[in-house]
Amino acid sequence: MKFKNYLTEIDNVAIFPIISLVIFVTIFAVAAIYAFSADKNKMKDNANIPLN
Repeated sequence: MKFKNYLTEIDNVAIFPIISLVIFVTIFAVAAIYAFSADKNKMKDNANIPLN
C-alpha cells in the first residue's frame, strides 16, 4: 500500500500543512524581530564567542 493511501484515510488531513505553515511563519517572524531589535554590542559579543 502506498503512503498516499494512508493520508486519504485521515479525516481533515488538509489542516496539517496549514498548521505547519503557521508554526514556521510564527517562529521565523519571532527570530527576525529578535535579530533586528537585539542590542548590537551583545550581538558582537555573541559572534565572538567561538573565537575566544
